[in-house]
Amino acid sequence: MKKLAVIDVGSNTTRMVVVNLYDNGSYRIVDELKEPVRLISDMTQDNIIRPRRIQQLIKTLQMFKRLCTANEITDIIPVLTAAVRRAANQRSLLDEVYAATGINLTLLTGEQEAIYVYQGVINTMDIDAGVIMDIGGGTVELVHFEKRQVKNLACLPFGTVTLTEQFGLHDKVQPEQMDAIEEFIAAQFDELPWLQNISNLPLIGVGGSFRNVGKVLRKKKKYSLDIAHNYFMTEKEVNLVYEGVKKLDLDGRMKIKGLSNERADIFLAALAAMTSLIKRINSSDVYVSCTGMREGIIFEHIDPQLAVKPTPNVLDFSLRNLSGQYNENVEHAERVTQLAVSMFEQLRQLHKLPNSYLRLIRTAGMLHDIGQRIKYYDHHKHTFYMMINGNLYGLNHRDRLMASFIAAFHRKEEMKKDYIKYGDIINGADIDIINKLGVLIRIAESFDRCMSGVITGVSCDILGDSVIVKTAATADASLEIKDALTSGNIFKKAYGKNLVIL
Repeated sequence: MKKLAVIDVGSNTTRMVVVNLYDNGSYRIVDELKEPVRLISDMTQDNIIRPRRIQQLIKTLQMFKRLCTANEITDIIPVLTAAVRRAANQRSLLDEVYAATGINLTLLTGEQEAIYVYQGVINTMDIDAGVIMDIGGGTVELVHFEKRQVKNLACLPFGTVTLTEQFGLHDKVQPEQMDAIEEFIAAQFDELPWLQNISNLPLIGVGGSFRNVGKVLRKKKKYSLDIAHNYFMTEKEVNLVYEGVKKLDLDGRMKIKGLSNERADIFLAALAAMTSLIKRINSSDVYVSCTGMREGIIFEHIDPQLAVKPTPNVLDFSLRNLSGQYNENVEHAERVTQLAVSMFEQLRQLHKLPNSYLRLIRTAGMLHDIGQRIKYYDHHKHTFYMMINGNLYGLNHRDRLMASFIAAFHRKEEMKKDYIKYGDIINGADIDIINKLGVLIRIAESFDRCMSGVITGVSCDILGDSVIVKTAATADASLEIKDALTSGNIFKKAYGKNLVIL
């Protein structure tokens, strides 16, 4: 195993993520540090970054380097984004940082920054076409993609910090101030001819401001899942947050549930930029992405091919990574998945579900045992928790929750009592589907009880009030069949048929 640190010096925040890179090709983010350095805040009129900001950056980087040294991390990728591109003292800042810390910051171009953002998003979200917006402190990156390939991109010279300072949005604002900022942002968008031809595409938001909008809405709705990535918001919901924040002074903003106090002063500027783009591209659907530039750098480091072409299947890419990092018995998981898929396909007459649900079976089958990483006993509960809270990409929140329940079903039914907790996301019809697919995972795992692949396939016949499952085996499968028959009552509840296994 190797360790990698990615340092991102932004206009507003300086962050470092630490990543474990495992020998099997999987990865896991294991630590993160961040400091609101606000490097370009109060920059002079002739674009000089002030000495106290540079010293604060140096102190932050020295702190990051101590953590790297303590954890024996020698592979460090330090990048500098929008903060210094327009600074007149760019060269002296880089030299001063290197002399004080030994860290040689790489200054990314706006295009490089946008491409890394795209790589971070496209490999973690199953969306074919859209517009990505990354709002930083000093710039906004826009990426338009179709068929998962970049069509247009831009780096605009404004951000939350610069807008807040330019239009005086730190505290209580007047209507004319908001008119001015909206006119300014609209004029910036007018400079992008390709943006005028886009309509009705989803907007994918990257950065802390988008995450905060999502968190504010989740708090307001009492949303049952505490998951930020791939959280869906409507255009109307984002606009309502904007209209509400316009009326508040700084103290009022700091009392908003879900809004970080560190972002309270710049939140209004971020919302102005978001809503302006939503209006410009006539987008009704907005998604939050918790992955962006740093993840794009990580993906390129793991597999340089991802810089050329994104993964063709986000869910499979994520499942391979999670299976690898938790050292799961992948062969057993694949056999369980294969057997469950086979039964699903042969029982279409009973469940009447479309092929889209195969993704849930595949996810549950591949991850059903990852909870054993914590403890064998009650590992179905641990599996559920890890699937809900881990970096499982490629599913929306409803499908992710359903797949987690299906995976947990393989051991006991006791998690049924938790269905009601998530009533805002799943309904009675979804619960019926969970029961139908969960029992297939449960039977499939029984068919590989010895984890040796004794049962290689099944054929299912629906005869009267029974489903007869015939097993193809390479050796004595009496243990596997006996174990599978313990699911007979659950199967009958789900499908209304007796289970017969031969």
